Amino acid sequence: MKKKSPPFTSICLIIFFVFLNTTVFSEGDDYDSENGNEDYRTGKELAYDGNYKAAIVYLKKSIRDDPNNPDAFNMLGFSNRKLGNNDEAFSYYNKALDLDPEHLGTHEYIGRLYLNLDQPEESKKHFRILKALCYFGCEELKSLEKAIKEYEMGRVPKKY
Repeated sequence: MKKKSPPFTSICLIIFFVFLNTTVFSEGDDYDSENGNEDYRTGKELAYDGNYKAAIVYLKKSIRDDPNNPDAFNMLGFSNRKLGNNDEAFSYYNKALDLDPEHLGTHEYIGRLYLNLDQPEESKKHFRILKALCYFGCEELKSLEKAIKEYEMGRVPKKY
């Protein structure tokens, strides 16, 4: 006769797999620290400070040195989106997703680009992808959800 596992063991296994899922399989934005790409870090900082044109210069240098960095392509998409260069933004976002189809930041930002273009259904596709990737929620999911709700309520104080 096979011995049954006590409930305590089952609970411990569940907790272990939850922890494993949230730490090992979560998508962070730490590609830059792994590779020490100074141009990427500078470009990212400039982009988040609103200096998009300068950010693009550094981010393009970054991808010349490391053409497989999805974070750099995502930030190039972000900077171009903020400048209104939608076609370029799509190009960079798509490259980031080619490199990493589960890149959380790219799904959030391309979802915002679709809102800028009055295509909420396309935005919601990326929201659903984020929902599937973020089992227990993540900042990108919450942020895109908030942007979609604001869009649907007609509150569009700024471009996404």
